[in-house]
Amino acid sequence: MTKISRTFTVKPAPATVIEYLKDFSHATEWDPGTEACDRNGSGPVQVGSTWHNTSKIAGVSTELTYELTELTDSRVQFMGSNETARTTDTIDIVPSGSGSEITYEANIEMSGAARLATPFVKLVFEKIGSDTEEDMVTVLNRL
Repeated sequence: MTKISRTFTVKPAPATVIEYLKDFSHATEWDPGTEACDRNGSGPVQVGSTWHNTSKIAGVSTELTYELTELTDSRVQFMGSNETARTTDTIDIVPSGSGSEITYEANIEMSGAARLATPFVKLVFEKIGSDTEEDMVTVLNRL
């Protein structure tokens, strides 16, 4: 399993951050690997909502289904999966002055033959983690 974690601060208050981040279709704005992310279904975004995500990582395109598995006033969590990988993205948001402190943690588990790529996956996702932090700060500070 590969674990990537970043902690950073942004200007908006936690409620604003959570309202934005709970809709995973916004990943196209803050996740550098996401090329498209479309919600399955309609209605309010809530635990159980799902998205079809297309990403390109290290030149390889992949598609995952993401599900919102936890939504509280301080946490947003998504689980994504396909035949070769499962990811859990946990975003904890707490007050920090007039803004928010965010801890973003991604746990990626490869399966089958893809498991052999785990050391490479760690290197790639460390870079993506830094890029995600930079993009997320920029996007959230515009809210």
